[in-house]
Amino acid sequence: MKILILRFSSIGDIVLTTPVIRCLKKQLPNAEIHYATKNAFRGILENNSYVDKVHILSSSTSSLIKELKAEKFDVVIDLHKNLRTLKIKWALGSTSYSFDKLNIRKWLFVNWKLKVMPEKHIVERYLETVFALGIKNDNEGLNYFIPKNDIVNLDTLPKAFEKNGYATIAIGAQHATKR
Repeated sequence: MKILILRFSSIGDIVLTTPVIRCLKKQLPNAEIHYATKNAFRGILENNSYVDKVHILSSSTSSLIKELKAEKFDVVIDLHKNLRTLKIKWALGSTSYSFDKLNIRKWLFVNWKLKVMPEKHIVERYLETVFALGIKNDNEGLNYFIPKNDIVNLDTLPKAFEKNGYATIAIGAQHATKR
């Protein structure tokens, strides 16, 4: 089964989709997983061993749609759900499943502090998008595959870090409210 996942941004959101990628790849026999994103986030996915091919959204969707049509996907998983992904899904004509962003509920929560959001982690909500395919949460957490050229030799770290037994990844955010 050839599957396309759509999520164009941003770093954290894409990392939060990694359980979907892994569960699809491990639970569907012969699954071929493609992922469409923006060029800035290519590195997050190119090193993911569960992703077979990364497709890049440039300034317009037209060239991406042409590239994606040639792939002949069986299923499209839309984890972004915006006008661009709607246009892509319509153009491809494949069976598709879309993430429910709950935009009105989010707005009510952010602006009025009304507790109307489900008591579920966003990863669980992303995974609900693929339940119809028989996918279940494997509870193995998130994935982030570090490119070989970015792996740091532990001997170069200060001695104080050697005995603590932990590692840290500091990922920035575009918006001040997320930093």
